[in-house]
Amino acid sequence: MSTHTPDETRPTPLRPQEASPRGREPLWRDLIGDVLRHERLIQQRTLKDVAQAARISMPYLSEIERGRKEASSEILAATAQALGLTLTDLLSHARNNLTRHSHTTSTTHNESLCLAA
Repeated sequence: MSTHTPDETRPTPLRPQEASPRGREPLWRDLIGDVLRHERLIQQRTLKDVAQAARISMPYLSEIERGRKEASSEILAATAQALGLTLTDLLSHARNNLTRHSHTTSTTHNESLCLAA
């Protein structure tokens, strides 16, 4: 028989879920995945094509693009190179997306504060 109460057996989430996804900052893996998918689609290339060029599996690349996997630096470098990007390009695009997201979130937040005032 366990001495734990039901609340003690529940796992604690690593990042609490907020009511609105717009209020939280994106995860790094989501930013990187978005950049990789965007670049691949701009080049009109398939997952299979890029995965083969990067020497990784197609399902793994799909999971990276969807932000479901944290890719190693070697995998990111190989995938960026397969897309004709440098790591600097990849990181720069991810940073720009984060900046844009932060600006949108703060603008939305400020507008709601103005309306409440």
